[in-house]
Amino acid sequence: MSSLPSRRAVITASAAAGGGLLLGFQPVQAAQARGFAPNAFIRIDPRGVVTLTMPQQEMGQGIYTSLAQLLADELDAPLSQVALEAAPPSDALYASPRGRMQMTGGSNSIRGFYAHLRKAGATARAMLVQAAADSWKVAPATCRTADGWVIHDPSGRKLAYGALSTRAASVKPPQAPPLKAAKDLKLIGKPVPRLDTPDKVTGKAVYGIDVALPGMKVAALMAAPVVGGRVRNVDSTAAQAMPGVRQIVVLDDLVAVVADHTWAAKKGLSALKVAWHDGPNGTMNSQRIWQELRIASRRRGAVASDEGDVDKALSEGRRYEADYELPFLAHAPMEPLSCTVEITPGRCEIWTGTQTQTRAQKAAAEAAGVSPDKVTFHNYMLGGAFGRRLDTDMIVKAVRIAREVKGPVKVVWSREEDMRQDMYRPAYRNLMSASLSKGRITGWTHKIAAGSVSARMSGKPLKDGLDRGSVDGATEIPYDIANRRVEYVQAEPRALRLGYWRGVGPNNTIFAIESFVDELAGKAKRDPVAFRLAMLDKAPRLKAALQLAATKSGWGGALPKRVGRGVAVHDVFGAFMATVAEVEVEEDGALDVRRFVCAVDCGTIVNPDTVIAQVEGGVLFGLAAALYGDITVERGRVQQANFNDYRVLRINEAPPVEVHLIRNGADPGGIGEPGTTAAAPSLVNAIAAASGVRLRRLPIDKDVLAGRKKA
Repeated sequence: MSSLPSRRAVITASAAAGGGLLLGFQPVQAAQARGFAPNAFIRIDPRGVVTLTMPQQEMGQGIYTSLAQLLADELDAPLSQVALEAAPPSDALYASPRGRMQMTGGSNSIRGFYAHLRKAGATARAMLVQAAADSWKVAPATCRTADGWVIHDPSGRKLAYGALSTRAASVKPPQAPPLKAAKDLKLIGKPVPRLDTPDKVTGKAVYGIDVALPGMKVAALMAAPVVGGRVRNVDSTAAQAMPGVRQIVVLDDLVAVVADHTWAAKKGLSALKVAWHDGPNGTMNSQRIWQELRIASRRRGAVASDEGDVDKALSEGRRYEADYELPFLAHAPMEPLSCTVEITPGRCEIWTGTQTQTRAQKAAAEAAGVSPDKVTFHNYMLGGAFGRRLDTDMIVKAVRIAREVKGPVKVVWSREEDMRQDMYRPAYRNLMSASLSKGRITGWTHKIAAGSVSARMSGKPLKDGLDRGSVDGATEIPYDIANRRVEYVQAEPRALRLGYWRGVGPNNTIFAIESFVDELAGKAKRDPVAFRLAMLDKAPRLKAALQLAATKSGWGGALPKRVGRGVAVHDVFGAFMATVAEVEVEEDGALDVRRFVCAVDCGTIVNPDTVIAQVEGGVLFGLAAALYGDITVERGRVQQANFNDYRVLRINEAPPVEVHLIRNGADPGGIGEPGTTAAAPSLVNAIAAASGVRLRRLPIDKDVLAGRKKA
């Protein structure tokens, strides 16, 4: 965007609000040289409807409700009067205050917009009060607000926000409106029903895959099954003869069947006979990929952090070493990928759901051969994402297909295509060493070898060879260890593209750290909880969470034979969390995950129901990955295709997840990913306590637990 509206211009643009009040607000760290760049908008119309243009994307995490609570509470408007609309693509207007782009991810929604939406609500409330006071010719201090009204108690007069909206648009906004005191908050911190639930229950909610336009065709696609592969030839005779099939699109690396409806497109695609050039990755398999990763892990890495005298500490204490490995994982959202596109001369219009609106718009523009301002973008709720829709490949492919089709076309990925063309969570190898002296850890090294998601997405080499996302959770461990070093080795896999997956780097680093700490507690002959507590004096919030989780789980209490408890702690994404898993391990290796107990300190809580649901869902998501998640490759091709061979938890396998919230006035932390991060390490630590078998690789191998195979 070459020029930005001034703050005054935004506030007085009442015509855009249908004669009401349109309010923008400025994030603290926005570049002043570019002028005022509001990052979210409030619109109040003459009927009193408060429209919040949502900068963040709803994908099941409840953010539409929580952000609306922030606004409604400070505005003193009933939540029932708040309407929501998705923000259009604009980094200038809607970039997260914690980043430089419009994106939903990294557990950043509440952390990013908590202060700014409250300020926006307080600003609008002050302007409405001033407008009413001017109308009544009274002092603003004699007025109060409640439930969408400005009230003047001395005279018994009151005016609804809608009636004041036009006049309020001309009021000069206050620079630093006071926020409500905690005792005066009515919605923040309270459980309220989610605003998106009714439409989801009744089927009125529209996701990207539901889009239907007049004259729209539906396309099913098949991309090259090997990364770098190309189409050799296509026999479309049978497909073209099928009822409803209208067109066959053949591009260099994909084919698509365009039809009147989804079933015809799917049947037509199945009838195509496609031969592929696999390219150099056609001989790759999982064994070679892992072999290359393990060889790479022996190299010296880029140093991410180095404190104290690590080499001396390791030489003076009892030294222990271990390595931990995590597999490639798919996102597997319940709503498969889709994107609807219409190309017209000089323009592109798209309908889809994404976690990154501006990147999606730019990617569509490049694929369509137009400038971003010629791309009209309609964003929808997501039926799950977990980081998958941070990428734009599904949009680019849809645009490329649409360029060959007259009229709008909805490109729908099958579950199998979604699974086999994913941007996968990297496989990780962690090499750990530590020294013990007098029952404490005195030296520590952690080397992480993995491919870099940020390098793949940016297309740029890593600065100094270091991927910060991969070492997240490792460089700032909470334990009091004076001598520690963390390294990263970039080791890009062939035959697989990498992407961000719920929990990102910490779902690897915390697994390795907490597994190793548990092993070290055993070497020191210390209780795992007591061992950790002794090293957490400098992390009081995490220490309190651990003490609460231990108490609520009955840590130390008697358990049946072959049942064990395992603990893990972490303080990533701005949240402090301790988790205790309780697991039974049968002689034949079968597992019964009996219980998860979680203590969570995520600072100020907006909606406790949402926090609990996020932790529950995160734990189960991480548990499914630990038990079953593994993407494997043969002849360059991903072998998993659907939920029959890439398992998720079934309802009878899901344990009770108890969530205990620690409330305080600290800044809000993120909560979308901590539960996922905590699940695997507490699970394997519980398995070790129950069976005596220490697992250092995921997914869980029941043959190892049963003694049929070596770990």
